[in-house]
Amino acid sequence: MARERKFSIEQLFQETRELVVQHGYDGFSFGPLANRLEVSRGTLYKYYENKEELISDFMIYEMNQFLVDLKEINTHEGFQAQFDFLFNLMFSHSTVHQLLGLAHQLQAHANEKVRTNIEQLEKSHQVMYEQLKSFIQLGREEKLLKPQLPDMLILGMIFQTIAIPNHFGIPKSEWVQSIKEIICHGMFIIK
Repeated sequence: MARERKFSIEQLFQETRELVVQHGYDGFSFGPLANRLEVSRGTLYKYYENKEELISDFMIYEMNQFLVDLKEINTHEGFQAQFDFLFNLMFSHSTVHQLLGLAHQLQAHANEKVRTNIEQLEKSHQVMYEQLKSFIQLGREEKLLKPQLPDMLILGMIFQTIAIPNHFGIPKSEWVQSIKEIICHGMFIIK
């Protein structure tokens, strides 16, 4: 049996991230997580009643980390610099997008703590979009964004690019650069 020991919240969430990304929500359980942390499953149950509580806490942690990093967008001058920062940030936090999709799976098993966490996560999602309003406004002021396109459509298009599967294993830097090219300049050659 694994020996009892303390672990940091960062260690707990790092191992949770790896297991959820690797096995998905349905394949995630306390057993493998306890093994990775070198504790008993009972130790985890001291902190969390079930996996839904752990995963919802983890999702809030991930979203908060993203929001802290997102605040740095305002340290970059000009829309293009902010766009590059946002794009790189998104792909460095690509699991956040994947994890937000888990909220629907959690709701089916939600106890009060999980429901509260999901509400907090939804509020954080709105905070993220509020923070990005000035980014969109800057793009409009610099006349780099088409005025007829709704703000939320622009942000949605940018954020949804994380979900495009890279089935052919194109190197990440090339993949990200190609997506940026399509967003910024389209895919048609203009003659």
